[in-house]
Amino acid sequence: MPYRMKHRRMWAFGAVLTALLLVLTACSADNAGASYSRTVTIAVDAPLTGPLAPMGKGIANSVELAVRQANRTQEVPGITFKTTTLDDGGEPSRGKANAERAVGASDVIGMVGPLNSGVALFMQETLDRAHLTLVSPANTNPTLTLGPDWLSGEKVRRYPSYFRTVTTDASQGPFAAQFAYEGLGKKRVFVVADDEPYGKGLAATFSTEFIRQGGTVAGRENISPGEQNLGAITAEIAASNPDLVFFGGLYPECSMLSKLLKTVTRTDIPVMGGDAIDDPAYIKEAGKAAEGDYATSVGVPTDILSSARFFVSSYKIAAYKTPPGTYGAYAYDSAWAIVQGVKGAVANNSGRLPSNPRLAVTDAMQSVTFSGVTGPVSFDRYGDSTDKQLTVYVVREGKWTPLRTGSYVN
Repeated sequence: MPYRMKHRRMWAFGAVLTALLLVLTACSADNAGASYSRTVTIAVDAPLTGPLAPMGKGIANSVELAVRQANRTQEVPGITFKTTTLDDGGEPSRGKANAERAVGASDVIGMVGPLNSGVALFMQETLDRAHLTLVSPANTNPTLTLGPDWLSGEKVRRYPSYFRTVTTDASQGPFAAQFAYEGLGKKRVFVVADDEPYGKGLAATFSTEFIRQGGTVAGRENISPGEQNLGAITAEIAASNPDLVFFGGLYPECSMLSKLLKTVTRTDIPVMGGDAIDDPAYIKEAGKAAEGDYATSVGVPTDILSSARFFVSSYKIAAYKTPPGTYGAYAYDSAWAIVQGVKGAVANNSGRLPSNPRLAVTDAMQSVTFSGVTGPVSFDRYGDSTDKQLTVYVVREGKWTPLRTGSYVN
């Protein structure tokens, strides 16, 4: 074969081969993009055992509901979400262990929880070192986002991976005090608080504002979580003759206190607490003694929010054995916020999760904004919810009944 003819044939063969390779490469790239699939996990930390289990299970169920919806609608193309639930029993040490467990599971992209502010204090550092996003539907202690010296005006965000969808006791305590003084006309209050960050913080902000309004704190007492012997305190309360008892803490102890006051000490002094007593379990435990007691709680009741209709109906259809409780809707929005954080991280990386997905999600969280079950959801520069709405409830005929919705006016 002549050299020129042989050379031309080789050139032609090479050109065809090159073209074929280019086509195969392009098809491979298209198929890779079209078939991109990744499964990630949103972990839940909450008390699933112990006296706070009803609240914890409501949180876990609501996160599962959000994940189902994200997968059903393919909210993040190429991403499938699943959940794993970790029981902290309301104990800080177990919460910290759960944080370490979540960090060690490479598929965990974010975490919803915990219920207790005191548990969160033990989880934040571990999760933040791993850039693992934590969004709480229930923590209200201001220290978690503003630092320990926030009351003196020195606000420091120590953990950029921590966010929450509820307002804080920097608003809730004063809101409760204003309602007690102006709305109920109460002038003398006896303050009882447990030794946990939530209870102490809520009682402190309430007391400060109540005094600023012109009221008098007739007495103060501290108890330990799980305290059973409250007889001496109820006697002290009766002797100080207040027209209201304010309780900073959780519903198991508060319901016991109310019951003892009404049935043993035989006073008709109403009890007021924060969002941690706003649960049907409080009424169940206190019985008829709960009638006329008050609670402030985060946000607006879901049964009167048009934005919550889908959540309420979906929860019923799912037939969970435990109701969503005070924090269910916020847990749904917390999970959805993480979904949106993942969506932002994927959008910023050409449709895929980047090599360091946890850091990318944490960075994207700061810009997350959407219309949630509880209303507009977004975060300020400290990771706090921009929604500061609160509601006062009273127990009437065995049910928590909303009285007033608003926000703290300084």
